Amino acid sequence: MSRASLEKDPHEVASMFDAVARRYDLTNTVLSLGQDRFWRRATRAALQIGSGDSVLDLAAGTAVSTVELAKSGAWCVACDFSVGMLSAGASRPVPKVAGDATKLPFDDGVFDAVTISFGLRNVVDTVGGLREMARVTKPGGRLVVCEFSTPTVPVFATVYKEYLMQALPAMARLVSSDPESYEYLAESIRAWPDQAALSRLMGDAGWSQVRWRNLTGGVVALHAATKPIIG
Repeated sequence: MSRASLEKDPHEVASMFDAVARRYDLTNTVLSLGQDRFWRRATRAALQIGSGDSVLDLAAGTAVSTVELAKSGAWCVACDFSVGMLSAGASRPVPKVAGDATKLPFDDGVFDAVTISFGLRNVVDTVGGLREMARVTKPGGRLVVCEFSTPTVPVFATVYKEYLMQALPAMARLVSSDPESYEYLAESIRAWPDQAALSRLMGDAGWSQVRWRNLTGGVVALHAATKPIIG
């Protein structure tokens, strides 16, 4: 059994993602009912990147999100602490770096933009990870966090939580290479802060102009922010 606990021990979480890497992209598409493609496009648009920009795609997994970002013309690098996930995406033509979100292997202020999709809730120190993202971003640079969130309609929220805890693990057993891991993923989504709470955490980490936009009725939220220019 490869699932991690909500303690988010980095070695446990990396091991878990190594185990699901082989069929991760297929599983995501099935479990999201195809919405994953829309969320990736929305993330790219929110970053407002283009030719000449350097972009860090953190928790990039198999780099499918990095390839989407690179359609903008920007230079994009995939970074993940699961070597198994990066290996599963080896054929994707973008640079890949193994790295921990709390100790990124990059110099200060080297990226015009940073993004993390469906990975921030797996970082052992949320605010510490957000601070590290700010460290490697240029002053005035941008951050977009794409993450599961809290549906805005109460009835839908109830149905969604039932899907997470019952249907998601059941569906994962049909398509995932390690279905046990999806029990952790469902629990981590339920335990994650709502839109306003995540916005406050981003502010605590030093990001400014924090705002969010709900996607798919709040199942996912895009949080965008800017690194302040000092002086």
